Amino acid sequence: MDIHNLDFNHLKKNLNNAPQGYPGPGATKIALLSDTASQFIVQALQGYAIEFGAAYELFEANYNQIDSQVFDPSSELYRFEPEFVVIVRSTERLLDAFYKEPSRLKPSFAEEQTAHILSLYETIKRKLKSRVIITNFPEIDDGVFGNYANKTPYSFLFQLRKLNVSLMEMARAQPDCLVCDVATLVHRLGYASAFDPKMYINASMVFSLELLPWLAKSIHELIQATKGHFKKALILDLDNTIWGGTIGDDGVEGIQIGELGLGKIFTGIQKWVKELVRRGILLAICSKNDEEVARALFVEHPDMILRMEDIAIFVANWENKVNNIRYIQEVLNIGFDAMVYLDDSTFEREMVTKAIPEITAPSLPEDPAQWLIYLRELNLFETTSFTEEDKNRNAQYHDAAKRVAVQRTFENEDEFLQSLKMSSEVHPFDSFSIPRIAQLSQRSNQFNLRTVRYSEAEVSDIAANPQYLTLSFTLKDTYGDNGLIAFVVLKQEKEGLFIENWIMSCRVLKRGMEKFMLQCLTEAALSGGQTRLIGEYLPTNKNGLVKDHYHKLGFIPNADGRWTLELKGATTGISATPVPDAALGSPSYAAVHIQKK
Repeated sequence: MDIHNLDFNHLKKNLNNAPQGYPGPGATKIALLSDTASQFIVQALQGYAIEFGAAYELFEANYNQIDSQVFDPSSELYRFEPEFVVIVRSTERLLDAFYKEPSRLKPSFAEEQTAHILSLYETIKRKLKSRVIITNFPEIDDGVFGNYANKTPYSFLFQLRKLNVSLMEMARAQPDCLVCDVATLVHRLGYASAFDPKMYINASMVFSLELLPWLAKSIHELIQATKGHFKKALILDLDNTIWGGTIGDDGVEGIQIGELGLGKIFTGIQKWVKELVRRGILLAICSKNDEEVARALFVEHPDMILRMEDIAIFVANWENKVNNIRYIQEVLNIGFDAMVYLDDSTFEREMVTKAIPEITAPSLPEDPAQWLIYLRELNLFETTSFTEEDKNRNAQYHDAAKRVAVQRTFENEDEFLQSLKMSSEVHPFDSFSIPRIAQLSQRSNQFNLRTVRYSEAEVSDIAANPQYLTLSFTLKDTYGDNGLIAFVVLKQEKEGLFIENWIMSCRVLKRGMEKFMLQCLTEAALSGGQTRLIGEYLPTNKNGLVKDHYHKLGFIPNADGRWTLELKGATTGISATPVPDAALGSPSYAAVHIQKK
């Protein structure tokens, strides 16, 4: 459902009509701490979760008890042991603090507030493994200094803006700290709509009922992105979607694009899409068109912002769009729920969503001039991380499309894999790989045996802990470099090496990589004196792909639900050439060629 159609009453009805036993076992545990009354925030968040199929168990602290909950080691917060702690602070109370002497005469107010928020975060992290979500502060100009407030550090507006920037810098330095951008939500609705003075005076509720669905959406999407549920790909129609006109009828010269007239609308859309591509969102084209004609515009038109190198997969033909999107999904190998489909045609959108209900296909406004504002408001592509490797993601999937095309020319799959001339570098976790490993743990849902998510801080701790053995894997082939595509975390237990996490990117599935990885694990384990690997599969609604993973690799099931592989004499059918490196404390594998025996 469109967020524009979700009001607070609707969310409250969801909560009132929740299934019996909601939220039930396995619900995400969230603690909400606020300096103002928060019962409506709790209702909105739970109602929003129900709307989109999530389950949240919430602990709501008493009104204005943030410090007492965080700094008291015996508080309800720590007994609850939440997965997420959400701290909501209001600009109104911040203004009260600013007016108090001697804060009013201090130009260091923002620094002191930032230091206090950092102390909240650090105290929580010392006792919990929680991610911490902190709201920033909507702007209030108290009118004391007029426009001069922008020049003097003694003004509230000056300190408020400085504080919001300081919060961003603080969160950037703390991997498990996320900022919920309430300031932007209030700016979008307008302060008069987002803040109800009567509600604040009578009930100490700082947010209006109109703002609450947007706040719930923002918190929900941050939580879901951290748990690996977010959009990874954008599928675009062409005619009258990213340019004005129909290329087959109007020709290259008749298309509306550029900085004049209606063309400016579509150029704005393309600029936005280009930035998504640079951020790592996969771009696919799905158009009813002659492919050669459609491609020509990307190459020949001087005003095109998007170019062929921005596109991971290009599908233009006269087939049913549902089938074409299914083909795109097959090549990209990501879930339909990770895709956004933009098309100006209501008919095409409804046909696609009826056949593929998991896909997100926004109902664009009738006036194209409103599209970009509308899409920005929807915040379709929430994320909690960004790495250098994200910038190359479309190129990597473009290479994947080439592999699929070539694979269809081979009758024998083994011959196709042999033709790829695959090679991998295998190393323990290091400072270069840690950000990508954390991101891969958050992004991967299909090849994820236990669905354990790591933050960068947690990956760093594991890498430094002698109780763990870690390996990361890259993959290259004839068609390109996939970068870091897999990792394994093994923990030394009394019975043997327990595989705490085995994750692989979906874009390299069905390449024999898992057998090669097992060979590396075997050699690394044996070199460290271990003779047994222990695996575990914890099912989710997305990782059914690997339910037989350990069985296929020769592991034996145990009565406790785990799997065991005795390493003496173990074979995998895949050979690896180890290159010992004494400095690493375990074998590393440089330029290991994956070969069939």
